[in-house]
Amino acid sequence: MSDRSVINTTFTLERVYDASPARVFAAWADPDAKGRWFAGPAAEHELDFRVGGRELARGRGEDGSVLTFESVYHDIIADQRIVCASVLMSGDDVATVSVTAVELSPEGEGTRLVLTEQGTFLDGHEQPAWREQGTLEQLTALEAELRRQEA
Repeated sequence: MSDRSVINTTFTLERVYDASPARVFAAWADPDAKGRWFAGPAAEHELDFRVGGRELARGRGEDGSVLTFESVYHDIIADQRIVCASVLMSGDDVATVSVTAVELSPEGEGTRLVLTEQGTFLDGHEQPAWREQGTLEQLTALEAELRRQEA
């Protein structure tokens, strides 16, 4: 791609889950659970959930290109907060660089999750609306994972 562009954006998504903050946090921290709701069954997924630890998800885009999502965790407070910096690669091209903060707080008998992502989208490889929609779908998959664990 020869056209160069930069789009900077921030979005915030909020969800309330019928699960304790400890259970929601555990679904982010457990490699098997996170692989199910975050990466999906067709993707390769690795998770080292600790400050300085890395997460890697690799799969194929609709056009067959290899998509690699890699995060480094910079701040983790059990049952309360997760902050990571991430890079999405499409083949060898950097598509997006982002910082994500996830805040968990009790709400009634459940948990309010507030996810804020600040992203830099490069050269048209990904659009902010695509990322926001994909993240929303992951948060819906997290809800299904929490229900699955409860059953």
